[in-house]
Amino acid sequence: MVLVRQCQFEFLIIYIITTELYDGLMKITFANFLTLLRIAAIPVVVICFYLQAENARPIAGLIFGFAAITDLLDGYVARKYGQTSRFGAFLDPVADKLMVAIVLVLLVQSDPGWYVDIIAVIIIGREITISALREWMATIGDRAKVAVSWSGKLKTTLQMFGIGFMVYRESILGFDVYAIGFSFLLLSAGMTLWSMFKYLEAAWPSMQKES
Repeated sequence: MVLVRQCQFEFLIIYIITTELYDGLMKITFANFLTLLRIAAIPVVVICFYLQAENARPIAGLIFGFAAITDLLDGYVARKYGQTSRFGAFLDPVADKLMVAIVLVLLVQSDPGWYVDIIAVIIIGREITISALREWMATIGDRAKVAVSWSGKLKTTLQMFGIGFMVYRESILGFDVYAIGFSFLLLSAGMTLWSMFKYLEAAWPSMQKES
């Protein structure tokens, strides 16, 4: 009798957990699902990047490229089908920054060239600076002044293409894919600095105000 009650209790716990998970998943929109898929792709890229198997790097590059495409799709889907949400607005930039920062660290580790290190420092340093700036601007009610602009979106697109090509690494039809990716990443570093200065310029009047 005790065993039956224990089984019933365990079944009840499993039922409650399953129901909660199902309800949570049902609340996730397709746009948010695409963003979560981008985050889920990160550990897969890392694993493939370090595998010694043949074509592991190209596979990692393709997975990264697929994840980057979801970055273009999730915002479009959210706007097109009315799936915008606060959760999505929070999750999308987090997914982008995680993808870029983590895979940049992999590239720095695998490429002994100092130039990749400098670009990684610029990109990651800028993200930390602007994230802190937006957080501070939000506390004083001026966050709209440093909202994401077209330059920020272009910067992210260049980063995604550049990093994806560098991760892929192998030549295609005689084209040096790694060099092409590095060129995109170099352009994105320039856009990174320019957009950072534009955000700081927009926030400067608020910084000069007395508390």
